[in-house]
Amino acid sequence: MSEHVEWSEPEGPVPAATAAVTPADAADAARLVSFGLQPKLQPARDQEYADLLRRYREDPPFARLADAVATGLGLIVLEVSPRAGMAVTAAEDSVFAVRMGDYARRTSADGGDRFLHGLAHLAVAAMAFPRPEDLADDGYIGRVTVNGVDAFVRQACRRLEERAAEQGENTDPATDTPGLEAAWRIWVRRSATGATKDARRLAGSTTGIVAKAVAFLTESGFLQRTGDDNGGTYRTTARYQLQVRDMAGSAAMAELLELGVVPVTDGTPTLLPAEESDDLELVADAGLPFHSS
Repeated sequence: MSEHVEWSEPEGPVPAATAAVTPADAADAARLVSFGLQPKLQPARDQEYADLLRRYREDPPFARLADAVATGLGLIVLEVSPRAGMAVTAAEDSVFAVRMGDYARRTSADGGDRFLHGLAHLAVAAMAFPRPEDLADDGYIGRVTVNGVDAFVRQACRRLEERAAEQGENTDPATDTPGLEAAWRIWVRRSATGATKDARRLAGSTTGIVAKAVAFLTESGFLQRTGDDNGGTYRTTARYQLQVRDMAGSAAMAELLELGVVPVTDGTPTLLPAEESDDLELVADAGLPFHSS
């Protein structure tokens, strides 16, 4: 005797089986992230890099895998594109994070000089992308010079001193006073060049500090050197635009831009007329592209 069995229709579509992630997929995803950690490497000059970028854009599961690898390494993916490659930045707790204190120690700088190095990085970022629309425009290329950045900071220092004097504040704090506010004033006291007997620029001079900053940014793939005029001329890269875009909300960056930076194309500095503003504070150790200690 046979028994009749009624088969019910499934209530919804049966999901397709998800292909298992293979060790080869994981290796390719890690390889792509490793390319992203080589900021000077250009996809247009490396076929494997270009192929992995194409796979990232066309294969969503692979893209999620690569993102997961980056996250596991404490990295934040800013953009994945032919122009920038796999642009990543380190989260604060990442082993790849660079901190202002670590950077300053490479320069044998004392505590006060660490603020000056942070200020140099802020000034380079502000001059490179002085307007919000510059950061938003993927085709925008900023240009800075070593002497131009130094001159710009000195103009900003004078503006801040004038503002402090108008408000009746102490305009001559002790050199070792903590905070970036002191750094603005220390910068003015420091020699711009301080050349040695053989005309070499002293590392502790303000142009020496700016030169160290732009050299670091060049080594990191954020700037490209274009000439030797005005202490060295540089242009920005897509990676630097993404980096500054990611960090543009810092209070110190806002304070510097609040002074008014005229858009420039040749790396020379100019400040717009001062505008009335409410109380603004600078954040200690907020030097791009570093994390606070």
